[in-house]
Amino acid sequence: MNIQRFHAATSREALAKARMTFGDGTLILSNRPTATGVEVVATTEDSIEALDHPDGQHTAPQRGEPNTARNPVQEDTEQLAMSTLSFQDYVRERMLRRRHEALHGGGSGDMDADFEEPAYNPAPAYAQASTPALARHNPLRPPAPMTPPAPKMSSESALRVHRDSAVPAVPATVSQQGLMTELQSMKDLIEDRFNTLSWLSQAHQNPIQSNLMLKMIRAGYSPSLARAVLERIPDSLGAPESVRWLMEVLQRNLKTDANARPLYEEGGIYALVGATGVGKTTTTAKLAAMCARLHGPGSVGLITLDTYRIGAHEQLRVYGRMLGVVAHLAHDQAALQDLLSLLSGKKMVLIDTTGIAPRDPRKRDMLNVLNLPHVNRLLVLSAGSHGDTLDDTVAAFKTEGPQQAILSKVDEAAKLGPSIDALIRHQMVLRGVTNGQRVPEDWEAADGQKLINTSMRSSARSAFDPKATDLNFFFSHTPHQSFEKGVLDA
Repeated sequence: MNIQRFHAATSREALAKARMTFGDGTLILSNRPTATGVEVVATTEDSIEALDHPDGQHTAPQRGEPNTARNPVQEDTEQLAMSTLSFQDYVRERMLRRRHEALHGGGSGDMDADFEEPAYNPAPAYAQASTPALARHNPLRPPAPMTPPAPKMSSESALRVHRDSAVPAVPATVSQQGLMTELQSMKDLIEDRFNTLSWLSQAHQNPIQSNLMLKMIRAGYSPSLARAVLERIPDSLGAPESVRWLMEVLQRNLKTDANARPLYEEGGIYALVGATGVGKTTTTAKLAAMCARLHGPGSVGLITLDTYRIGAHEQLRVYGRMLGVVAHLAHDQAALQDLLSLLSGKKMVLIDTTGIAPRDPRKRDMLNVLNLPHVNRLLVLSAGSHGDTLDDTVAAFKTEGPQQAILSKVDEAAKLGPSIDALIRHQMVLRGVTNGQRVPEDWEAADGQKLINTSMRSSARSAFDPKATDLNFFFSHTPHQSFEKGVLDA
């Protein structure tokens, strides 16, 4: 029997290959999806008769039967009035039996009994499928449900029906999930494009907004914050009024402790945390010096947790000797708790911590050490860091409750826009600013108006500054989620 397998990327291509090989009399036996596409098993209708007689010989007649040649396939076809599709199932079952015999060297008696051919029964085909005798005809396939008899059809009609059903079925869950993903991607793309076109159209109609946007981007502010602010600007304002309006909005949204007492007057227990090299130790010394100047050296307590960096304890101890304050070292949470109990009578206790990168696995252990009552955390941010670095740092050291920060190294920053942008978007309270290495002279109170004015000053042109024609590349995404919820005070 001439049975061949055809592989292709789709069912249509596989069926075309089969028809090119066998012609119009092609009979599809099976089809199944594969890792590379679809596999189709096909043969010709004329070669089916050779299935029972591979050697071209007829079987010997049984006792009591006339000595005439028998063709079981032809008899089954005529007597059972099989349709072409039912006959295909019959052929597949016989192929399974032969394949099992080939794999198991002829097979055992039990297996041969399981694959035994059904005896002739004049009942309809659908009634035979429901009888217990035929339920064990093919143990490798589940029993088919009882269906009404299929109408007779020609070979071409049966082949056409089977060809239409040969498309591999895709699981419903997979297809639905993929479809939803594609639809969501298209929705996001359409929204981004419409937002871009809407903003560009508005910018062309109102060049003041376009110029202010370019100014904010060049100052280092993020496109999300710049767009969220400028979308709320009144259309009736002229150029000078728009600039003043923008400065006032930024100042209102930059939270500072201008209406509260400074840290060194308020007192309490503060742990300075942050990334490596942002100036935590120097900032600790400045706060200790101002508190000692105001309340005396006996009002300050110094503790360091930095046992990793070489000379960290000695550096804080030198600052302490200059102020007349003893610097203590704590190795773990128990030691820190004992030292806090010892220094409970101090006006202000400052804890200098190890500089930890936002993704350093030791960060969690260090923060757990500080998880004690009445210990407030001050996040030290370097004004010279990139905006993405500041975002990463704030997200890594964020805690529950009010978020407090100190902006360091303002004198080293080419632009203050990224740091102010991060403080506004993350709603952090700025408690002070350091602008140099001198202790304690280079400490300033957090003045929002001064910082905003400094950040918006026109500086020298930079290679990173965008051009006016590049503004459309900054509007491919919607504004920050917090601004959409109305957090921004315009």
